[in-house]
Amino acid sequence: MRLWLSCLLWMCALPAWAAHAYALWGTPRYAAGFAHFDYVNPQAPKGGELRLVSNLRTSTFDKYNPFTIKGSAPAYLSQLMFDSLLIGALDETATGYGLLAEDVQVAPDGLSATFRLRPEARFHHGKPVLAQDVKHSFDTLMGPHTSPAYKTLLAEVAGVDVLDDRTVRYRFKTPNRELPLTVGGLPVFSRDWGVENGKAKPFDQVVTDIPLGSGPYRIGPVRFGKDITYERDPNYWARDLNVRRGTANFDRIVVKIYKDNTARLEALKAGEFDLMRFFSAGDWARRVTGRKFDSGELVKGEFRHQLPSGFQSYVLNTRRPLLQDVRVREALGLALDYEWMNRQLFYGAYQRVNGLFGNTACETSGTPSAAELALMEPWRKHIPAAAFGPMTVPPRTDGDSSLRANLRRAQALLKDAGWEVQDGVLRNARGEPFVLEYMDSNEGGIRTISPWARNLEKLGITLRFRSVDFALYQQRLQKFDFDVTSLAFQGTHNPGQEFADMFGSQAADTEDSGNFAGVKNPAVDAMIRAMTGARSEQELLPACHALERIIAHSHYLVPQWTASTHRMAYNTWRLARPEKMPPYASGEGWAIDTWWARSPAGPADARR
Repeated sequence: MRLWLSCLLWMCALPAWAAHAYALWGTPRYAAGFAHFDYVNPQAPKGGELRLVSNLRTSTFDKYNPFTIKGSAPAYLSQLMFDSLLIGALDETATGYGLLAEDVQVAPDGLSATFRLRPEARFHHGKPVLAQDVKHSFDTLMGPHTSPAYKTLLAEVAGVDVLDDRTVRYRFKTPNRELPLTVGGLPVFSRDWGVENGKAKPFDQVVTDIPLGSGPYRIGPVRFGKDITYERDPNYWARDLNVRRGTANFDRIVVKIYKDNTARLEALKAGEFDLMRFFSAGDWARRVTGRKFDSGELVKGEFRHQLPSGFQSYVLNTRRPLLQDVRVREALGLALDYEWMNRQLFYGAYQRVNGLFGNTACETSGTPSAAELALMEPWRKHIPAAAFGPMTVPPRTDGDSSLRANLRRAQALLKDAGWEVQDGVLRNARGEPFVLEYMDSNEGGIRTISPWARNLEKLGITLRFRSVDFALYQQRLQKFDFDVTSLAFQGTHNPGQEFADMFGSQAADTEDSGNFAGVKNPAVDAMIRAMTGARSEQELLPACHALERIIAHSHYLVPQWTASTHRMAYNTWRLARPEKMPPYASGEGWAIDTWWARSPAGPADARR
């Protein structure tokens, strides 16, 4: 989970208890006392049922605690059951509004943020949400039984003080524009969760204890291996709050579980659930058909968004000796013929990823500015020389470019790195062959990896496909036991401390961190510090650009592809929705938050 997607941040010298919202740069879109977010229907009826399919790669779940390391929690549980101090709007970035907190004050020196809780806030068992619960949640997430990503993300938080029952203050080690945003987005849960006979269990033993959050839904009927139902809390404390008005409209949200993609698609066609988001261009172009689509009961919709493109990539694990030379990593990327794949496999549905910050203000192009060079120059010996020139552009095989030319360039890079072809096999000076394993938890992944493997074979490189079950896949990822794999990294409009988890040196040696590529580079660490310490957008952007240049020119990642729309098939006879999707919404998240059940169900009034 990546908590930095919630929105709140640091500002200077604000009047005490005057802030209903914080904006990173500029003024919040919604003024104090606003009635509701513009993208919701405040008169949306409550009731009915939304039937979804799990959006997780796990085939089932074995716990209700989404924060511990071991096991798998149900899809959407965190989103539905846990409120946070602050909540972001889906039609703006870098702004947060009070949810559990009625207001917040950041100290003039930027070293603390104080939140005052709403007196009406209640957990599901009826007890009030108190400052002691906020501190307990933070301390638990920083404890030994949760993902190390929390420790990295919150490394600059010095501590939490309970000032009174409804007032809590987070203290920071250094002024950081992002930290009030980060702590404001943390889930808050009751101190009573996991207490048995008056004694709290160790958090890793809180497994199937029903979570005690304060969100709009509770866990209802559960059929392990088949489905889980979330039931709307009719007494939800924030149901009339402006930031919640027009949301959480379904009485029940049922999340169904299927063994594989084929079973999910056939179940959708049979009407077993109401909405499914598609990631396969082949499925979307050729297989989303059938009687219910012909009748108009099910429709296909593509909804354009303005989310960051992210950086879905093939990840090269530099902990492996074969992948430690940047020339070798660049050569591997040159063998990927994206243009052919987009034509033949993806029906022209995607755009190529490049860098870390696509579709955001931080996206990098051209040569480094003076401000970027000032950040990079002290670390020149740790930065590829090419990073001081133009920003990378992924190799192409159309127009004036060709796969043949790219492979020749790759061959030259490999030769410079000490690899030459002998009897059709690429070998080093010790005669060792160049053999890599690509690990995936989806057997269907061989379809997209095969074209790359065929091109690598022309260089004398063997890329073996290894499909493993998801439990083993997770375990090997946590221990960084792989050569190459594919991961979808979610982008952000407001980069900060989370990049220390993905690329920081300390995270490289921490199991279950997000640094899958094994990046250990003091220049990268310095750019991340510059990003998190930026006091203005003018300071932030050069740090982002410098980081993006270093990562891209180091070729830790072989960029894949992204789409500018959410592709969803949904049941128009059962579901109604607002006219427009807010620009920064996820696909299923938009439906869960703002859609409503159509009553009476039927084709006559269906929105197409």
